[in-house]
Amino acid sequence: MNSKKANGRSRRRGVIAAVAWLATEIVTASGIAANPPADADAPGGGEAAALELPAAAPPQRWNWHAQNTDILQGDPGFPAQYSGPNSLDSLGEIRETVSLDVMFGVRLWPGAEAHVDGLMWQGFGLSRTLGIEAFPNGEAFRLGTKVPNVTFARVFLRQTIGLGGETEPVADDAFHLAGPQDVRRVTLTVGKMSAKDIFDNNAYANDPRTQFLNWALMANEAWDYPADSLGYITGFAAELSEPRWAARYGFFQMPRTSNGMALDPNFLDAWGMVAEVERRFALGDHPGAVRFLSFLNQAHMGSYDATLADPGLGMDIARTRAYRQKYGFGLNVEQEIAKNIGAFLRVGWSDGRTEAWVFSDVDRTATLGVSVKGAFWNRPEDTFGLAGVANGASHVHQEFFAAGGAGILGGDGALTYGWEKTLETYYDVQVWDRLHAGVDYQFVVDPAFNRDRGPVSVFAGRLHWEF
Repeated sequence: MNSKKANGRSRRRGVIAAVAWLATEIVTASGIAANPPADADAPGGGEAAALELPAAAPPQRWNWHAQNTDILQGDPGFPAQYSGPNSLDSLGEIRETVSLDVMFGVRLWPGAEAHVDGLMWQGFGLSRTLGIEAFPNGEAFRLGTKVPNVTFARVFLRQTIGLGGETEPVADDAFHLAGPQDVRRVTLTVGKMSAKDIFDNNAYANDPRTQFLNWALMANEAWDYPADSLGYITGFAAELSEPRWAARYGFFQMPRTSNGMALDPNFLDAWGMVAEVERRFALGDHPGAVRFLSFLNQAHMGSYDATLADPGLGMDIARTRAYRQKYGFGLNVEQEIAKNIGAFLRVGWSDGRTEAWVFSDVDRTATLGVSVKGAFWNRPEDTFGLAGVANGASHVHQEFFAAGGAGILGGDGALTYGWEKTLETYYDVQVWDRLHAGVDYQFVVDPAFNRDRGPVSVFAGRLHWEF
């Protein structure tokens, strides 16, 4: 009996050692780092090897983050032949904006996350965020405030449905919980969000809190994207992700008035739809992506033609409002040129027949720029950026402004039309861990499409921290 027990123990040890060896080979072949197995011939060696195999980290259950961005911006004044109701102040000014977000996320069930973003904001853009179409401060809202104001900027639910196959890690950030997810997946998002959270993203020009400040460099300005005065709206988005491409669709509410806060309750009459396809690729070892976007909006918008045709309206486009549609397209390209150097491009077009409703008065746009990380000068967390913007308006839109009409950002009472052209450069420096400071300069020619005004030099300083 003792001999049989000893033989049984020996066989079990042999099986354990074989299983441990097989598991180690599988882990090594899959590219996952593992501790080398202990010698199976040593006492307890097989069991020790099995225990040393790494276990997958469980999905993150909840997280919270915060950010604060303070921007001081001003211009010294500029030449102007005349000024109107929406003109940039030609005498010069200095303004500041402050934002503070506290963000909380929780995993509800497998694949489901709920996120809340509490926003506090204070301050004003130059001239109450008027007078320049490629507005120089992406943190400046038309709804400025002298004292801190608070709102829930985002309250949304995201459900991710894996389609099997290879997985990839998701990093912990402000609106994602850490954990693995399928590369092939369907993602559904519903609630209050920014349409820019999902569409028209770009690695080098997307976030005015850390990158370029200009509106035209954080989004395609020809896309009158659904949003209230603060840039957020309720809606639904669906995404299909594959290893090399993705497709997205979104359906959102629209505000009741141009650039307003109140939402239009007529859901079947007022909406914004957007679709985007993305193709990811690599040139050599350098990643890149191309995104093509199309949109169709319907809202209680005025007509430029109808306003111009009736002098009795006094150029009050609000008196021509009816449920009308606006459509357009956008192209978004990003490409790493070399390690730590990236370039980007956006081009956009809209039909330009109906009243600008949400974002800006721009009907045609083109942006081009470069972003360089500071690894070249031993500052790997610093960033230097340089970009140019050209914005234009449709012919009937030009006539509307020339006759004295006013839009979301422009309206000088008259117009000698020219494409608005902007050059922006910035340097962002890591001060300490998650604390960054930046300086920014923008040069604007023909602000608000008007050759009778400008050029304008705009200077800014930015302080940003997050955790």
